[in-house]
Amino acid sequence: MEQNLIALFILLVLVAVVIIKTAVVVPQRSEFVIERLGKYRTTLEAGFHILFPFLDKVAYKRSLKEEPVDIPAQTCITADNVTLEVDGIMYMQVVNSKMSAYGIDDYRFAACQLAMTSLRSAIGKITLDNTFEARESLNGQVVAALDEAAANWGIKVLRYEIKDIQPPKTVLDAMEKQMKAEREKRAEIARSEGEKQAILNRAEGDRGEAIFLSEGEKIRRINEAEGRAMEILKVAEATAEGIRKVAEALSGPGGKEAASLEVAKQYLNEFGKLAKENNTMIIPANLADLSGMVATAMTTFQGVQKEAGAGGAARPQGQG
Repeated sequence: MEQNLIALFILLVLVAVVIIKTAVVVPQRSEFVIERLGKYRTTLEAGFHILFPFLDKVAYKRSLKEEPVDIPAQTCITADNVTLEVDGIMYMQVVNSKMSAYGIDDYRFAACQLAMTSLRSAIGKITLDNTFEARESLNGQVVAALDEAAANWGIKVLRYEIKDIQPPKTVLDAMEKQMKAEREKRAEIARSEGEKQAILNRAEGDRGEAIFLSEGEKIRRINEAEGRAMEILKVAEATAEGIRKVAEALSGPGGKEAASLEVAKQYLNEFGKLAKENNTMIIPANLADLSGMVATAMTTFQGVQKEAGAGGAARPQGQG
């Protein structure tokens, strides 16, 4: 009875070992390469699989996910003999598990070394100034070189990115001085352009101001001339109207007597002013004969009036 229990236990252990050796669970996005007696048999995809005990074994396990591979910093020399320290990162993916297992011993190491040599070759064709501007071009050249070589390795290089480009300190100092000089040059150009524009703006403003002032002076003079002309015209019209009214008043009843009285008053007023303003006076001989002076003035006025009437009467006859 005891021997039977021992035999059952041994049988269970053998069954467990067989199950462990033959049952395989492949994770999602993974593949297992199976060998039978040291020779490739098949590639298992994701899921549960049973192998032939003691003959089949999982030789290689491959992940089909995209994986990043860090490229260590390396020394590169540009076309103008400047030494640079360049590092990067590569993104790759296994597309054929069998070829990645049997096409090359270590596809990660091989891809990393090929990326480094391809980058050195690409940088050696360009100058330092173009290195910083040609990152996209350099990345594309590295990916093209890797794709061509990795076709037999069962992998696909998706992209390559340069992380950092580190020139020597002396080159960095020279670049800093060059950038500083370029910034100062741009600032000086900007200042000169600003001064030029300011001068042009001031000149344009002075020109506009002069034009406006001359136009204003012209308008002012025109207005003053028109005002003086209108003033002269109004004064002439007022004088003519006054003379006309005086003539009408003289021709009316009592006009002559009123005129005689006004002339006498004016004479006395002016004579009084003369007496006040001067210490020495010239007294007319006929000062007592005031009526004679008024009569003389009125006679002169009547003579002027008759001549004006005669001229007015002759003018229509000449026209007739």
